[in-house]
Amino acid sequence: MTDRRVIRWIVNKYHGLSPELTERARRRWAAVEAVALGRGGITAVSAATGLAHSTIRRGIAELNSGDTPPAGRERRPGAGRKRATVADPGIRAALERLVEPDSRGDPQSPLRWTCTSTRRLAQELTAQGHPLGPTTVRHLLKEAGYSLQANRKTREGKAHADRDAQFRHLNRRVTAQQRRGEPTVSVDTKKKETLGNLKNPGKTWRPKGRPREVETHDFPDPRKGKAVPYGVYDLRHNEAWVSVGVSSDTAEFAVEAIRCWWRRLGRGRHPRATRLLITADSGGSNSSRNRLWKMQLQALSNETGLEIEVCHFPPGTSKWNKIEHRLFCHVTRNWQGQPLETYEVVVSLISATTTEAGLKVYAELDATKYERGRKVPDEEFAKLNIRPSRFHGEWNYVIRPQSG
Repeated sequence: MTDRRVIRWIVNKYHGLSPELTERARRRWAAVEAVALGRGGITAVSAATGLAHSTIRRGIAELNSGDTPPAGRERRPGAGRKRATVADPGIRAALERLVEPDSRGDPQSPLRWTCTSTRRLAQELTAQGHPLGPTTVRHLLKEAGYSLQANRKTREGKAHADRDAQFRHLNRRVTAQQRRGEPTVSVDTKKKETLGNLKNPGKTWRPKGRPREVETHDFPDPRKGKAVPYGVYDLRHNEAWVSVGVSSDTAEFAVEAIRCWWRRLGRGRHPRATRLLITADSGGSNSSRNRLWKMQLQALSNETGLEIEVCHFPPGTSKWNKIEHRLFCHVTRNWQGQPLETYEVVVSLISATTTEAGLKVYAELDATKYERGRKVPDEEFAKLNIRPSRFHGEWNYVIRPQSG
């Protein structure tokens, strides 16, 4: 009894019921109809509904065994296709290696973005033995904290011709340094913060109708001054040191912060270190053209006996610095809505910054008054034991301890 009239009869019933049926209910309804038709029933129901023979047979087997999923589930626990990250545990690390050289970061949020398309990433991963499609790559990128950004965000300032090449060089140097177990840090100065009972963007939990009262105008108070946080972020151990300055953001202040990190944290974390790699912006107190920065690093190299390698980010790409979206954005979020009245408050809030990834931050006040505009004569600069790299020596160089 599998003529055309029967098939049309099943088609009409299926179209009437299908919108209300779940995956499990559809499979079991087809199984009931096939069993009722007897011989040839599976073929007739499959032709009428478009369901595969294997699906209908699975429904029959479920009816015969009485096997039903728990309430609220359509499938048994563990059933269905495995997630890509479960079937292939190494896929996240492979994707991160692909996007790392070309990933970009926003200093005011933990989000990142990449200029490589999901289709291209899927092709590269498939070639490496991790077959998946662009949609799965997009989901994995979102889980890793990446977001789709507007085109205007992809270029920051005037682009240098060797910008991408410098990023690849920097990525290779960091990878090689970490493979040898040597310390690698990212350094930078956070935005200066005016002290006082002033409005700080963001919101905090308080009793309803009782917001924190702050000054109407955000005029700086010369007596309270400004806080100058300079951070040193250890890429390997996910921890940071922040020196909060009270005067100017100079090269001496920057290197003193690195010195404090080495004495308080770095030396204990890396007892066998022979070389320190510093990634820094091309401007500010750690500018690639700042002679005082290099002279102070020479003094630090002489004190510690470390070779100090420096790789600067290309001009106009300060937001790509790791410290921006692994430390400073979390500091900003931690003190949002709280007036930064004193240096002690700033140090306390920075030290209290943590993340679910296990970030630890140590902060201390540096009350030294640093002189601005200090010059380094040619004869003193010529004595530095500095070796520029063959690739853009103005951005990449190594400072070795001076003999004697």
